[in-house]
Amino acid sequence: MHLPWCVRKCPYCDFNSHAVKNEIPADDYVNALLHDLEQDLPLVWGRPVHSIFFGGGTPSLFTADQVEKMLSGFRSKLQINPAAEITLEANPGTTEYDSFSAYRDAGINRVSLGVQSFSDDSLDALGRIHGREEVETAIQSLWASGLENFNLDLMFALPGQSLNDAIADVHSAIACSPAHISHYQLTIEPNTAFHAEPPPLPGEDLAWVMQRNCGQLLSAAGYRQYEISAWSKPGSECRHNVNYWRYGDYIGIGAGAHGKITLPSEESICRRVRLRHPTAWMQGANSGESLAEDRLLESDERVFEFFLNQLRFRDGVRKSQFSARTGVDWIKVSARVEEAVGKGLLLDENGLLKPTELGWRFNNEIQAIFLP
Repeated sequence: MHLPWCVRKCPYCDFNSHAVKNEIPADDYVNALLHDLEQDLPLVWGRPVHSIFFGGGTPSLFTADQVEKMLSGFRSKLQINPAAEITLEANPGTTEYDSFSAYRDAGINRVSLGVQSFSDDSLDALGRIHGREEVETAIQSLWASGLENFNLDLMFALPGQSLNDAIADVHSAIACSPAHISHYQLTIEPNTAFHAEPPPLPGEDLAWVMQRNCGQLLSAAGYRQYEISAWSKPGSECRHNVNYWRYGDYIGIGAGAHGKITLPSEESICRRVRLRHPTAWMQGANSGESLAEDRLLESDERVFEFFLNQLRFRDGVRKSQFSARTGVDWIKVSARVEEAVGKGLLLDENGLLKPTELGWRFNNEIQAIFLP
C-alpha cells in the first residue's frame, strides 16, 4: 500500500511522495484503497498473502484507527496468513501522529524507521525534519511498545560525511539493537532537488571504504548481509522485500503503486501500475479505473527483472529457478551468464549463481549484461 504524503519532500527523494499542504484526505484515501484492491482480486483468487507493507511517503501520518480499517478491509477480501509480516514505514519526526503501541494493537508487527543518520549535521544536510533526539525517542517508543522487530534505515556517503562519521552512525545503530538494518549509499536521482543543485558528496573510493568498514562492524555485531543493502539478525530478514528479490508476486495499490502477478495459464507476467497523482488515483480507484499501465512483460524484460532482483542476494540463485519464474528457456540467457562468469562477476557452483566479491561491489555491471 502506497501512502504518498510527507510533511516535507526531502531533496534526495525521487519516490512518488507529496508534501502536505493543508490536511491529508486520509479517510477518503483509505476508502479508495479498498476499492482499488477490487481490480486485482480476480488475478489472485485463493492465493494466500504472506506480507503487507505500508510504504510511502510517510505512512505514520495515518492514524492507527485508519491502519486498522485498511487491514480489516484487506482481511475481508483476501486470505491473509495469520503469521503474515505487516510492516509500517515511519519517520522519527512524525511518530507523534499515533503511538507505536496503538499501531501494534491495530495489527502492525514490524516497523521500518527512516533514521538515515544519527548526526544532526547530516540530517540537516539531507533536509530531514528530525534530529538525533527524535530518533532516540522513537526507538525508545518502539521498545516500550513491544515492537522488537524493527528496521533502521541508514544511509552513507552523505554530504560532507567523513569515514569516521559513517562509522559513528553504524555504531549508534548497533547500540539500538534493531532486528534489521538497511545500509545503503546516497545516490543522486533525476528529478530531485539534489540533482538540480548537487551537494558535495564523498568520492566513490571513499564511499567504498565506508561501505566496507561499516559492513565489517555490522558483521562483528552479529548482523548478516543477506542482500546488497540489507543486514539482519538471524531469522529477521524482511520477508516482504525477500519476496521482491526472489521475483515473487505482489499486489500494489495506492497512488503510483506497482504490482507484479504471474499468469500461469498465459505463461507470462502481468505488470500493473496505478495512476501517480493522489487526486487522480482516488477518482480512478472509486470508479474502477485507477490503472495507468496494465500489460504483459516481454521475455527480455522478465529475464532482466529476474537477474536484477535475484543477484542482489548474497546466497545467489539456482539456475533451476529461472524458467519456473520467468517462463523463458535457459538457453536464451546461457551466453550472458557465461559472459558474467568470464568477467569474474559471477560464480557458477554446480548450478548456483553467486556474485563474486568483484560482482558484489560492481553489481551494476552484472545488471548491464542482462539489459534487454
